[in-house]
Amino acid sequence: MSPESSDIREMFNTISGQYDFLNHFLSFGIDRSWRRRVVKEIGERFRGRLAALRVLDVATGTGDLAIAIASLHPEQIRAVDIAARMMEIGREKVAAKKLQERIIFSEAAAENLPFPDDTFDAVTVAFGVRNYEDLRKGLSEMRRVMQPGGQMLVLEFSHPASFPFKQLYSFYSRCIIPVVGRIVSKDRRAYAYLPESVAAFPSGTGFLRIMEECGLKNVKQISLTMGIASLYTGGK
Repeated sequence: MSPESSDIREMFNTISGQYDFLNHFLSFGIDRSWRRRVVKEIGERFRGRLAALRVLDVATGTGDLAIAIASLHPEQIRAVDIAARMMEIGREKVAAKKLQERIIFSEAAAENLPFPDDTFDAVTVAFGVRNYEDLRKGLSEMRRVMQPGGQMLVLEFSHPASFPFKQLYSFYSRCIIPVVGRIVSKDRRAYAYLPESVAAFPSGTGFLRIMEECGLKNVKQISLTMGIASLYTGGK
């Protein structure tokens, strides 16, 4: 069953103050390298016209991916999320880096993006697509606002397959992450929800098939860190 957007909004607003610390701590900082891979893909795909690039980052949270993409010096990055407190922290981070004229935050759900058709060259989402209330509608909306010839990039947790890493990661995600997350964030739900949502998400070929059903072309999966995460790309 898909999560209710109101529940997701409340949960992420509650843990917003500890979100960045826990992301980096629980991933041993590897999440930064995953975002750099997204930036690399965008840089290679749009080489030669980065200065005119328009990017939409959906489910931006505190803006980590949007800030990373800003290193490419695109024309503009629009960053949207349903959790206002997460974006408040994002705005503070953006202001500290003097990027507030390049990165603009606004409250919006993936399933109802307030932008015209064919607006953005690249549309991204990092670790948020599994939280969509309606996955297919969210992906279809992301495709709608993407220009023909544009690229969608979805960074998300996936399911390691090789022994013994699969078993080790399963133990870590089920037993360690919820305990540490609960102690630090003081929220019992949030970091129990993380491994549950990852386990339920249709990663790999299952997600590629959904991307195709939503009208995306030339879909591809790039496995990261022995399958802990994947970068999915598709065009319009």
